[in-house]
Amino acid sequence: MSQPRVVTVPPERIERWVAGFAERHGPVASVTGPNAVLLTAADGATAHCEAPFPPLTGSLVEHALIDRRVGVLLVRLGGYAAGVFEGRRLVASKVGSRQVHGRSAAGGQSQQRFARRREGQARVALGAAADNAVRILVPEAARLDAVVLGGDRSAVDEVMTDRRLAALCPLVTGRLLDVPDPRLKVLEQTPDLFRAVRISLVDPV
Repeated sequence: MSQPRVVTVPPERIERWVAGFAERHGPVASVTGPNAVLLTAADGATAHCEAPFPPLTGSLVEHALIDRRVGVLLVRLGGYAAGVFEGRRLVASKVGSRQVHGRSAAGGQSQQRFARRREGQARVALGAAADNAVRILVPEAARLDAVVLGGDRSAVDEVMTDRRLAALCPLVTGRLLDVPDPRLKVLEQTPDLFRAVRISLVDPV
C-alpha cells in the first residue's frame, strides 16, 4: 500500500467524490463508525472519511449537509476573530488586533527588557481575544451546535483557559483550523474548512 494522502471535500461534492472513487477503484464496501466511514474498494484502495461535527448521524452525505449554528474563534498573537455562523452565513462577528512585537536580536539587558515588554503585549492581546469571545460567543452558547477553534495552538489554548469561556469548552469540536492572521475575510472563509469532509486515502501499490 502507498502512504496515506489527505484531501478535503465540501459536503456538496462528497456524493460525487465517492462515486468517482468507485469508478477509479472498483466496487466499494463501506463500514460506518461513530465518527467516520471507511470505504474499501475492490482493488484494495481505502478512504477513511471523517465526519464533520461527530458523532455521525445518518448517512455521511446527509450528516455533512446539515446547516448548523457554529461559533468560531480564531486567535494568533496580535489578531483575533469571533463569529457565529448559520450554515455558511456569518450572522454575528467581531475582529480585532493588538500589537505584539517580534523577537529582538539584541542581547543582554536590552533583550530581557524587550522580552518582558513582548510578554506584556502578548498578555494584553490574548486578554482582548478572550474579551471578544465573551462578547460574541458566550451569549450564544446555549444555541450553538458546536464551537470551532483556529489559529496558533498555544494562543488558542491560553485564551480558552479564561473561566468566562467555560460554557464554550464542551462544544469545541474538530481539528484546529490552520488559518493566517485573523481578519474578517479569513473568518468568512472558515466554513470551507469546518464543513469539509477530511478523507485519508491509501492507494494500492
